[in-house]
Amino acid sequence: MRLDGSCHCGAVHFSVEADSPYPFNLCYCSICRKTAGTGGFAINLGAQSDTLKIEGEEHIRVYRAIMEDGSRSSAERRFCGECGTALWLWSPEWPELMHPHAGAIDTPLPVPPERTHLLLNSKPDWVMLNPADRDRCFNGFPDESLAEWHQRLGLGS
Repeated sequence: MRLDGSCHCGAVHFSVEADSPYPFNLCYCSICRKTAGTGGFAINLGAQSDTLKIEGEEHIRVYRAIMEDGSRSSAERRFCGECGTALWLWSPEWPELMHPHAGAIDTPLPVPPERTHLLLNSKPDWVMLNPADRDRCFNGFPDESLAEWHQRLGLGS
């Protein structure tokens, strides 16, 4: 599925092909909350990095998060330097993948039949957790990958 995305101010537009287009995972870690800020969590999709096309690349900035041990993450969080919109995450550990933020996607996304709430051990008290009956919740990372989730439910390409 082709995903078209943009930042809030319109300086950056991008498109990418996604095998895993369902916005199913809600991450409550402090990095996602503070850099994306969507409802106290971030929702990342799975896409093929070699299909990425960008207009306005000169406006994109990169943030590498500071980890609990003080080191810098190798993952690159891309955002618009003009308006601050979180755009996507890319990691050299999985160079073929990129993870667009669902909040930056303009293409209508399919509604997931269930969601995965992860890193709940980082969720602040003010964030209300309201999982649906089929949702799965994890204090840490889930026991299946983005691709495995899509495969288990027969979703994606």
